[in-house]
Order: sequence, then structure tokens, then C-alpha cells
Amino acid sequence: MTVEKTSVLVLDCAEPMELAEFYAALLGAEAHIGSDPDFVEIIGHRGVHLAIRRDFGYAPPSWPRPEDSQQAHLRILVGRGDMDEAEREAIGLGARPVDTKDNSGPRDVRIYSDPAGHSFSLAVSPLPPQR
Repeated sequence: MTVEKTSVLVLDCAEPMELAEFYAALLGAEAHIGSDPDFVEIIGHRGVHLAIRRDFGYAPPSWPRPEDSQQAHLRILVGRGDMDEAEREAIGLGARPVDTKDNSGPRDVRIYSDPAGHSFSLAVSPLPPQR
């Protein structure tokens, strides 16, 4: 017998509702608070399932400093022609560019930090757009 499973990536932060609102807006999803106000789920219609959890001792990651390694980040896929618009949207919602060493011309991956300091990237999707 195979047990049905699913997964969700959980990000820790000091203010879960603020970070949940950032990702819900960025991903076109909805934030849902259950019985625990320190745990907020972000659920979208295209397979998005992310959660934010309050950590009272939270300290933001320090990547990309060389003494610390990046442990994980979200990779958000966008259409080839949508990268600039997706970047404007992310920055307008509070993201901060991290990788600015080569900001000239088109790039397939752009790296940011969210309002709580977690890194994420916008990347050109290798798949054709879904209709």
C-alpha cells in the first residue's frame, strides 16, 4: 500500500502574515490562516503551496556572503517575455535584488531576497506556457 503524500516548503520569519502577503501577491495565490496564527499557508491554482511560520528568534540568512552558503531558495518560473515585468512586480512588492553584478542585457535567472531576507530567483521557464 502506498501512502499518499504531498509536500510544502515552509519559510521561517518574524512576521508571517507580512511575508505571506508578499508571496501571495507575487505568486497570484491566497494566504490562509488556520487555527495557528503563527502558521500561514499560501495556496495557488497552479500547484503553488508554500507556508510561512513564525520563528521568535528569526535572523535573516546572510547569503551571498562567502562565509555562509546558500541552503535553499525558491525558483519562480516565468515566461521568456515576462522576465522584466515579473522583476518590476517583485521589487514593487518589496523584493530586493541580490545579484546585480551583471544587470545589463537579458538574463535567464535573476536573484532577489524577500522582505524577510530569504533568497529567491525569477527564472525563464524551460517549458512552453500552459493554456
